[in-house]
Amino acid sequence: MNATSSTKPLESDGDFSRLFEILREQTKSEKEAETNLHPQTMCPAFGGLRVLTRIDGAQVCLATDKGCMYGLTFVTHFYAAKKSIVSPEVMSTQLSSGTMIDDIRKTLEEIAKDKSIRLIPVVSLCVAETAGIAEELLPKKVGEAEVALVRIPAYLIKSHPEAKDIAVEALLKRFALPPTRELKKSVAIVGEIFPLDAMMIGQVLQRIGVESVLVLPSQQLEDYKDAGDVGCAVALHPFYERVEQFYRERGTPVIAGNPVGANSTYKWIKDIGDALNLDAELVERVAQEEKEKIKAVIAAKKINATIIVAGYEGNEFPLVRLLLEAGANVPYASTSIARTKLGDDDHKLLTTLGTELRYRKYLEEDRRAVLKHKPDLVLGTTSLDSYVKEQGIPAVYYTNIVSSRPIYFAQGASAMLDLIQSLIRRRGAFEKMKRFFEGDGDSA
Repeated sequence: MNATSSTKPLESDGDFSRLFEILREQTKSEKEAETNLHPQTMCPAFGGLRVLTRIDGAQVCLATDKGCMYGLTFVTHFYAAKKSIVSPEVMSTQLSSGTMIDDIRKTLEEIAKDKSIRLIPVVSLCVAETAGIAEELLPKKVGEAEVALVRIPAYLIKSHPEAKDIAVEALLKRFALPPTRELKKSVAIVGEIFPLDAMMIGQVLQRIGVESVLVLPSQQLEDYKDAGDVGCAVALHPFYERVEQFYRERGTPVIAGNPVGANSTYKWIKDIGDALNLDAELVERVAQEEKEKIKAVIAAKKINATIIVAGYEGNEFPLVRLLLEAGANVPYASTSIARTKLGDDDHKLLTTLGTELRYRKYLEEDRRAVLKHKPDLVLGTTSLDSYVKEQGIPAVYYTNIVSSRPIYFAQGASAMLDLIQSLIRRRGAFEKMKRFFEGDGDSA
């Protein structure tokens, strides 16, 4: 089809057919060029609100336009225990008249009338940040409620996990107690984790001599205060770069990594012991015991399958490590965050073992990986999973199915490998559904 034919008036069915042929050729060319159109993350406010709305006694004041307010209300109800958010009207009238700060102050005063409110995070999104919120013009406290400004505009932050980092850092800067080094054997665990994992971490660290453990993000404002005076911080997830910087500027050691897989668990326990100067023989004994427990689990639950892991937050890579130790082939894994120093160990190990890692990924990249590697299972994002199921391949949403289960130490490894094996066994059912909807097979 030449260029001149496409410029003729469309007067018949044949003309429309030519137009559709041109569009098909254009689409084919775009696919051949491997165009990437769809970055995989949601509005950063999603991550920030997950942290802030879950704090007991907190009422978020969202400085934004009504469209974002409407969409993010769903997030707070679905992911944050049915908590509402409050917002002043931030539209063109307020912005042009310069009343935005006054409107926010009035909203804070209304919120503070509820005596059960202890914390009012003022979350500033794109519109308010563009207009400019001067932090010094906001009160530090209204009534009995503390006020904290948290800036998370989408044009500055590339993924919602990084907004969690900003929210936690903002609370630490506002509330953390000054370091006294009196609690030398205490640990701040940084990362959203399954409750059972938090219990297991506490039990293991207690065995090596750690006297107290707190986990951030936390539902308790007091934890953000106490987190300022710990012996070391442990960043379980690689996107907590601002929190890491906060602690390092205070002279508090920061441990990267997590107790997933045999060797990494051993190193993780040893690193914490060294940071807190605990009894070296005791730490070595516990680290070896936990390592052997995980090795026994892995030996009993080997996986012979090709798996693709594609998530949002970078906590996918420790799972890849566990899968590789269990014998699985993981040719490709992706995440929405950038590569960070906190994730360097995983990056070096996984790439050495042959896994292609993709940061700041696009949906199209994940799809091409599925077509290239033809996996037996995909642990991915919702948009990727729907595409994968159309290919007759088992696929589940990583965040809801994987992140909602324990993964640390031997108990977590056992539960996770059992889950993976059960998902792989569903391949036949997915192939049957594909044949049914294509009309090529027996539906019985």
